[in-house]
Amino acid sequence: MSSPASARRVSASSNASKKRGLPKRVRMRHSQHFVDELSQRNEVSVGRMLSLSSIEPDPDQPRSMIGDLGDLVASIRSKGVLEPILVRRLSDEDRDGRDGAEEDGAIYRIISGERRYRASLQAGLLEIPAIEMEVTEQEALEIALIENLQRKDLTAFEEAEGYRALADQYGYTHEQIAEAVGKSRVVVTESFALLQMPERVREAVQALDVHSKSILLEVLKADDEDEMIRLLERVSTLGLNRRELREEVKQRREAAEKADGAPAARRKPPRRKPYTFRFRAPDKRYSLSLSFKQSEVDPSDLIRALESVIEELKGLDEEERQRILAG
Repeated sequence: MSSPASARRVSASSNASKKRGLPKRVRMRHSQHFVDELSQRNEVSVGRMLSLSSIEPDPDQPRSMIGDLGDLVASIRSKGVLEPILVRRLSDEDRDGRDGAEEDGAIYRIISGERRYRASLQAGLLEIPAIEMEVTEQEALEIALIENLQRKDLTAFEEAEGYRALADQYGYTHEQIAEAVGKSRVVVTESFALLQMPERVREAVQALDVHSKSILLEVLKADDEDEMIRLLERVSTLGLNRRELREEVKQRREAAEKADGAPAARRKPPRRKPYTFRFRAPDKRYSLSLSFKQSEVDPSDLIRALESVIEELKGLDEEERQRILAG
């Protein structure tokens, strides 16, 4: 793309990657030897030890819940901070007259690593290993969002909302999101599908403590909200896996088809008709029909569904495209 947002994207340009990435010889997950190297201030350095009093959290960082720090505090007291935090230096205008504890009086704002920062304070440390990145405030938020999406304790919906933020705020495609967070494009596309789940069903997911992404994707195939909630209750009560849930859905549909021949008093009320989007080109060269599981669709849902279709087609090789065109 040629937009300013895409120009800022982590993988969009070599200049940006040089500023914001680590040297190839250095990995984000490392041993304590790397932190020792920072404190010794070797000639070739990718970071340094910063005073904790010169660092502040980012009030706009995407991670809203810090969680319990007890285990991390204990680990830091025992082994130290094994992974540097990422920071950016505040400009004189942003500092608003405040002085930092560094020799040059600089103040740094955290890009990622707030848990390590807070745990270090609790552990009584005075310094923390840090990597300074020359990025704008907007770029820092973008990096923080990507780093947050690489956590292993995200719920399926937190992950999906994070992907949507990358797409809506920074213009990422599904493929670029997959590359940024180290997952397959299919996984990203499936996460976007979860955003179509109605709010009432999302509340049931939280209440019933059902968080398996594969289960939620299966539940999403149900015909209406009531059926989705009933399936969630079955999963919560019986501990069904995805295969068992799929089999139960199949059996219920077969039973429903047989019930259609029963007396009217015993028949189930008619299901709400799924929403279908139809579009005809002004020159009538083509028309488009797109059906949804749910009966009501927001414009944002429609746009995401169309974008998802485009991304899927772009990801196919020529042979697969020809097979689709051939019907």
